[in-house]
Amino acid sequence: MSDEQLIELSLEQTGDYEFRVRFDGTAIPDLVTDETAPLGGEAGPNPSRLLVAAVANCLAASLLFALRKFKNAPGQLATKARATMTRNEHGRWRVTHVAVDLQLADAASALEHIDRALAQFEDFCIVTESVRQGIAVDVSVRDASGTVVHTSNV
Repeated sequence: MSDEQLIELSLEQTGDYEFRVRFDGTAIPDLVTDETAPLGGEAGPNPSRLLVAAVANCLAASLLFALRKFKNAPGQLATKARATMTRNEHGRWRVTHVAVDLQLADAASALEHIDRALAQFEDFCIVTESVRQGIAVDVSVRDASGTVVHTSNV
């Protein structure tokens, strides 16, 4: 087993700030990206939105993986994410904070080994743990009643 994996993709400019992203060597459909107005035409998500979506998606999938690892069959998971962008000392916009809220469909008490799953699911998330090297990411998990069952602020 190799200690290295490669992800390859290609971008082709199709408009002013619009690009077609091809995920080389896969059957994944192409994705259109674009900048927000006034630069772009908003024909697709911009890179900042893709970053936030990647963090949220990775955390949701990691939570499902951790719950299923303990033989749970969780209901549908809902996820909300928001990012804060601020200007740096040079006046350039930077993503400085991402907050992700995961909403379980089940009561925490109905899930086997929920404490163990919650203690480890963030470690499974490749994207979030990589992004945390430069951007603060806060995570919260609520059960079906809305009770917060997990938070982390890193």
